[in-house]
Amino acid sequence: MKSNPKVLGVSAFYHDSSLCYIEGDRVVAALQEERFSRIKNDEVFPLRSLDILKERYGFKEKELDAVVFYDKPILKFERIIENLVFASPRNFRFAFSALPLWLKEKLFLSNEIRKHIRGKYKLYYLPHHISHAASAFLPSGFDSAAYMVNDGVGEWDTTTLGRADKNNITQISSIEYPHSLGMFYSAFTYLCGFEVNSGEYKLMGLAPYGEPKYSSLIKKELIDAKDDGSYRLNMDYFEYEYGERMAGKKLEGLFNVKARKKNEKVTAEYADIAASVQQVIEEILVKMAKHLEKTTGERNLIMAGGVALNCVANAKIKKETGFERIFIQPASGDAGGAMGAALYVSSMLGGNFENPQQYSYLGTEYSEGEIEKALIELGGIYEKISDPARTGADEIEAGRVIGWFQGRMEYGPRALGNRSILGDPRDSSMQKTMNMKIKFRESFRPFAPAVLEESHGKYFEEEFFTPYMLTVSTLRENYRNIKRHVTHDFTLLQKSFTQFPAVVHADFSSRVQTVSEESNPLFYRLIKNFEEKTGCPMVINTSFNVSGQPIVESPEDAFKTFIESDVDTLIIGSFILKKEFQRRKRGDFKIERHHA
Repeated sequence: MKSNPKVLGVSAFYHDSSLCYIEGDRVVAALQEERFSRIKNDEVFPLRSLDILKERYGFKEKELDAVVFYDKPILKFERIIENLVFASPRNFRFAFSALPLWLKEKLFLSNEIRKHIRGKYKLYYLPHHISHAASAFLPSGFDSAAYMVNDGVGEWDTTTLGRADKNNITQISSIEYPHSLGMFYSAFTYLCGFEVNSGEYKLMGLAPYGEPKYSSLIKKELIDAKDDGSYRLNMDYFEYEYGERMAGKKLEGLFNVKARKKNEKVTAEYADIAASVQQVIEEILVKMAKHLEKTTGERNLIMAGGVALNCVANAKIKKETGFERIFIQPASGDAGGAMGAALYVSSMLGGNFENPQQYSYLGTEYSEGEIEKALIELGGIYEKISDPARTGADEIEAGRVIGWFQGRMEYGPRALGNRSILGDPRDSSMQKTMNMKIKFRESFRPFAPAVLEESHGKYFEEEFFTPYMLTVSTLRENYRNIKRHVTHDFTLLQKSFTQFPAVVHADFSSRVQTVSEESNPLFYRLIKNFEEKTGCPMVINTSFNVSGQPIVESPEDAFKTFIESDVDTLIIGSFILKKEFQRRKRGDFKIERHHA
């Protein structure tokens, strides 16, 4: 064993390409390729991330002890071939387009890796779901835990249950492709008109507006779930095996709807479908977790895989099972697989970790000099400020929307207060303004509140919360202006039905991020200053991007998004820029806007 192993984890070629570089007991950086390429969910080999490691983190290929890929391409290729044979001739077009890429790059991945990363390191391939499980267990701080991984598909596995301790990660049971909770949920994402692999959270956000009137139909016709959470899909209704689309006319016929096109109106029918599938998946996941609790006897649970980003289901699991502690990997999708793979191999080689997640602030950081240089080159009109946290609170209290760019970039899909857009959660107009004029997204979606950790219990009912925005909490009744959950009213969030209309959903839930002085000192001070001015210990926190774009990575990204949206104020490092003083105008930069 080596006392200070240097390990690089790689995720690539499917979606959410990323790198994670570890030296000894420290995660030096975890980088998502989309942030640098500016292509959402970019799947290419992460060459830009590799360049950033070399430029900013002293990464030297010749010093690497190991490179580890987050799944096993040979097993995945085996599944692809079997699937092609099984589904022929319907999938000929998919096979014709997919096979050359497999034969050129994915199957001979070792050649691709060694071409781009030169050195005498040992190359490892880790099973996809073990990478996911390691990504949650090793940062959790638990001595042992039960684990639950659910995603679309790895090599063959779509669901795995097991147990992890300091010595091993042991799989107990699994469910294999084509039966998949991730694919099941994505099929409904597709049916409701949202983009697969990135729009699943929109389906979750639509669900509170609906009534789960189709739950029984779904369980009768589409998915057979047992008491232990195991399940099988009725594949007559799903088409993802053929590689063309998730579902077709038979699923449409079951609900008497057409698959909604992106620009078509979201109606009550789609809200009811969303509510129904959300209820079904929650039921299955709770059964699965209860079974895992019973069979392992563990008091701790860890979760990863794309399905673990379903905040509502996560809260139900905590509420309805006996697990004392739960840790969910913030980068639960495939990006996090790079971290899990790197942590697993590093631990095997002698690495020892205390806090590898570092509250997920694992990306790039820019110095004051770098920021000012970029602003000058971009023609920004700025002033230096002495206290960004106090100035930020003042701007929010004055009703302005601020772009907030500070410290290290977040790893995972959530902005956690370093690459964020912030606003006043009490303002009933803020939800509509930020959705339509800044984020360019569906008007029915609320934003998340960032809440001082010590104030969470005063405003929300649940005791379970995370600093990673991975669960929901229920607003206490004394902060509500109506008594009951109203469905099918897509303007509800604009009617001040609670005292915090911009951050509370139609069912009185909020996807809360708790902020402590330890987790993010500067962001904590901003919220604390806002509380001192207003009595409100929370702010709106949404990711600093527009719809269809990755979260901003650089000062250039931040400035361009500031100009191209209706963000009023940009606070970047210790510099402030106000929209009314800028010479650059909307249209100066090419920022694509994708309306869903």
